[in-house]
Amino acid sequence: MKLGVICDGISRDLAHTLTVMDEFELEYAELQFVWDKEVGDHSAEQIAEIKRLTTAHNKPVSCLSRHIFAGLTTATVAGDADHTKHMDALKRVIAMAHELTCPLVRIMTSKKEQILWGMNGAEQWNVAKGAWDTLPPLIAPAVELARAEGIKLVVETGNGTMVNSNYTGRKLIDDLDAKDVLGVLWDPANNCWCHENAYPEGYDEIKDGYLSHIHIKDVQVDTPRATLEVRPMGEGQLAPLFKPLADALRADNYDGVISFESVYHPGNGDFEAGFRQNIGLFKELFG
Repeated sequence: MKLGVICDGISRDLAHTLTVMDEFELEYAELQFVWDKEVGDHSAEQIAEIKRLTTAHNKPVSCLSRHIFAGLTTATVAGDADHTKHMDALKRVIAMAHELTCPLVRIMTSKKEQILWGMNGAEQWNVAKGAWDTLPPLIAPAVELARAEGIKLVVETGNGTMVNSNYTGRKLIDDLDAKDVLGVLWDPANNCWCHENAYPEGYDEIKDGYLSHIHIKDVQVDTPRATLEVRPMGEGQLAPLFKPLADALRADNYDGVISFESVYHPGNGDFEAGFRQNIGLFKELFG
């Protein structure tokens, strides 16, 4: 399968990261922070240098992953100052994607309200009434822009965001009738927080044309204690699910990129050391 890495998980020094990718024969570079800037904030000269480096190392850019729409709330409405700021950033990222011949641009969703739907009394007493209904109108202008620009957006299943499961990712796409330009960026470790089982339940939600990009890491969540621990590959709660998931992706001819998300360090803040500790098992499972 197509394997890559989120580059700043190794280093924000792109030249160094690309050299490390060469060492481990990883093909696809996902860009989030490069040097001192998030994608969408680089100058034309810096974008040209990013293009020169990725071309020199023969590393196609798989996705530009800015935190677009992250941090917005149900009070945000399309066209207000906060939404406009994020839309302007999205326009810059799309322009950068065209320059780098990158097919995908990540978006996020607004902050999570915990209970969105209910029945048998919960709909009156527990549901955050109307919370979900605020989301599609926020994302609709981004979908329209993507159609006009000929780019595909991917919405990440995030911690603390309205789309935090494959179920809600698929629902957003369906509510917007946007399957042509909006896919799910599935981070099964993030989905652990809302207790969506990655395989088979989570995978089954999106396997029929909704899945466009994947992030892989391993974690252990303790929701009652509001605690998240990033663990080495194969030592977290996804450990028994990685192989059957990888087998299913192969069987279904998944043709998107799987990015290793190097957010583990061995207690000393050295994320490259964490990458080197984990990348072998990642490649063994998904390669």
